[in-house]
Amino acid sequence: MIRTIMLAGCACAVMAGAAHAQSVPETETAPPAQQGVLVFRPDFFSEARPDTALDMISRLPGFSLNTGDNGARGFAGAAGNVLIDGARPSSKTDGLDQVLRRISADSVDRVELIRGGAPGIDMQGQAVVANVILKRSVTIERVIEANAYFYPDGYVGPVIAGSYSRREGDNQIEGSISATTDRTDGTGDGFRRRYDGSGGLIQDADVILWDRFRNVQATGAVQRMIGDGKLRLNGLIGWGDHDYEQDIIIRSGAGADEASLDTEREINGELGLNWTRALTPRHELELTALQRLETDEGVSTFQSAGETATFGADVTEGESIGRGVLRFRQNERWAWEAGGEVAYNFLDSQTSYSENGIAIPLPGAAVKVEELRGEVFGQTTWRPESRWTVEAGLRVEVSEISQSGDSDRSKSFVYPKPRLQVTWTPVQGHQFRFRAEREVGQLDFGDFVASAEVDLGQVQAGNPDLEPYKANTYQLVYERRFWDKGVFAVTFSHVDIEDYIDVIPLTGGFEAVGNIGKGSQDVLDIALTLPMDRLGLANARLQARASFRDSQIVDPLTGEERRFSGQGAFGCGVNFNHDLDGGRWAYGFDHGCNLDRGVNYRIRETRTFEEEPFATFYGQWKPSTDLTVRIDLGNATDREQRRLREIHSGPRNTSPVVRREEFSTRMSPWLFLQIRKTF
Repeated sequence: MIRTIMLAGCACAVMAGAAHAQSVPETETAPPAQQGVLVFRPDFFSEARPDTALDMISRLPGFSLNTGDNGARGFAGAAGNVLIDGARPSSKTDGLDQVLRRISADSVDRVELIRGGAPGIDMQGQAVVANVILKRSVTIERVIEANAYFYPDGYVGPVIAGSYSRREGDNQIEGSISATTDRTDGTGDGFRRRYDGSGGLIQDADVILWDRFRNVQATGAVQRMIGDGKLRLNGLIGWGDHDYEQDIIIRSGAGADEASLDTEREINGELGLNWTRALTPRHELELTALQRLETDEGVSTFQSAGETATFGADVTEGESIGRGVLRFRQNERWAWEAGGEVAYNFLDSQTSYSENGIAIPLPGAAVKVEELRGEVFGQTTWRPESRWTVEAGLRVEVSEISQSGDSDRSKSFVYPKPRLQVTWTPVQGHQFRFRAEREVGQLDFGDFVASAEVDLGQVQAGNPDLEPYKANTYQLVYERRFWDKGVFAVTFSHVDIEDYIDVIPLTGGFEAVGNIGKGSQDVLDIALTLPMDRLGLANARLQARASFRDSQIVDPLTGEERRFSGQGAFGCGVNFNHDLDGGRWAYGFDHGCNLDRGVNYRIRETRTFEEEPFATFYGQWKPSTDLTVRIDLGNATDREQRRLREIHSGPRNTSPVVRREEFSTRMSPWLFLQIRKTF
C-alpha cells in the first residue's frame, strides 16, 4: 500500500509539468535557514587559508563529501553531492574529489549549501548538496605537487602531480598529470594459526605480505560558449599495475610453506561532453554524452609442496551514455525537470583455472555481458511557503541484460522508482527532512563471471540468473545548527529489501553470488560538528560521528535469521583540527574507532573481519600564500587487522566445523610529506 501511494503521488506531481528551473535563486536577501540555502563566502574560510575548493568543502559545517559511485552504470546513479556552478562534472572516472582539488580557492566566489532542495537546484538524488560558484574574472593557476610516503623499512613512495588551469567566465581550459609508485596495507607481517574442530592448535605460521602499485593519469578539459550554449569537453587516460605477494612460512605443525602472487594491469580512458543552453529566461536544455573503455589483465598463482594453482582473467569493459534534461523555473515556488538517459554497457571476460597444470572447467569462464538501459524521469520542487520544500520525482528504468559465451540468455526489467522528500524548517537553526524512495540496485557484471581466491583455495562460479535488489527506503533527519559553525544531526533510516544479494550454492559443488530473498535494515546515524571558540580554543573544530546498524535476513542454508553479510553493528570516528595564525599553521588528527566489519557467510565457511582503531595526525605550514607544506603520520597505532575463518567439511548447515583459522597482519606506520607550490 505504501509503495502504491508513493508511486501514485509522485506520478501526479511529475505529470503536472515539464521541466526544472534554470538558475539558482539569490539567497543572500532572505534568512538562509528559511530559504534552505546557506551561503559561505571566502571570508568564512579565511582562518583556514584553504588552497583548493576541496579544502573549502571539507570545512563546511555539517557537510560530508560524497564523491558518488563511479562504478555505477549510467550517469544519474553515479552522482556525488557537489555541484560546480550549479552543474555536475561530466565525468565518471575522474573522481569528484580530484576535480575539486584542481580548483584553487582563489577561483571560488562562494559555496552554497542546499539542504532538502531548492528551486533551480538539481539535487542529484541527495538530501544535502554543496554548490561551488566560481568567479567570473580571469584566474590562471599552475600547481606542482611533490609528495612522498616514507616507511620505517626505508621504502619511499613518490607521488608527483602537476596541473594548469585558466578560467574567464564561462571559458575554461585545464589539464593535469599525476604519477604514483607506492604500496598499500597489503604490505606487512603477521601470523596464521590453524586449529582443529575442537580448538587444538595444528599449525602456526608466519605471514609476509608485499605489494606495489604504480599508476599514471592525465586529464584535460575545455569549456567554451558555442551556438548560444556552453560546451564542455573533458577527457582522461590512465594506466596502472598492482603486484601482490603472500608468503606463508610454517613454524610448527603439519603443512608446507606457501607462496602466492597476484598481478594486475589496467588501461582506462574516458571522453565526456556536456552542452547547456538557455532556451528562454526560464527554460534550459542540457545534453550529456560520455564514453568509457577499460581493459584489465590479471593472473593469480599459488604453490605449496609441489602443488600449484593458477587463475587468469582478461577483461574488457565499456560504457556509452547519452542524456538530455529540460528544466523550467515557473516562479519562486515551482520548478520542474524532465529528461531521459540511454546507456549501453558491456563486459567481455575470458577466465581460466588450473590445478597442477590440469585445466578445470568453470561455470561462466568465457562470458560477454551486455546491457541496454533506458530511463525517463521527471521531478518537481515546490515551496508552498518559506518553511517548507517538497521535492517529488519519478524515474522509470527499462533494461535488457544479455549473456553470451558459455551460455546464451537474456533478461528484461522494468522498474519504476518514485521519490518524495519533504523539508520543514520551523525556525531558523532547526530543520526536519523526510524521504521515501523506491530504489533498485545494479547487477555487478563481475558476478556473471567466474573468479577465484587461489591463496584460500576458493573458486566462485559465475551466475547468469541474478536479479537486482529492490528496496523501499524511509529516512527521517533532524538537524540543529548552533554557534554559527556548529551542527548536530540525527538520521534514522529503515529499508525493506527484496532479492537481497549474497552467496548461494550451485550444482557441481560450486558457489556463486545470487538472490536469497527479503530482508530489512535499520540505521541510526549521529553526527556532531562542535566549534570550540566558545570553549576557549579559537578556530578549532571537533567532529564526531557514530552509526548503529541492525539488519535481518533469512540464511538460505540454515533457515535462521541473521545480519547482512559484512555488516558491522557499530561504527564511529572523531576528527579534530585547529588553525593558528590566520591559517599559517594547522594541526589535527583523525581517529576511526570501528572495531568490526561483520561476518561474511559462504556455503562452507564464515569469515569474520576485525580491525583495531586507526589514528592519523597531521601538521601543516603555509610560509606564503603560494606554498603549503604538510606532514601526516598515518596508522600511528600500527593497527592489527584480523580475519577469522570457520571452515566446515561441507555445507555449513549440515556439516561440522573441521578447521578454524586466524589470520592477522600489521602494516607499519608511515609519514606522508606533501609540498604544494602555486605559480
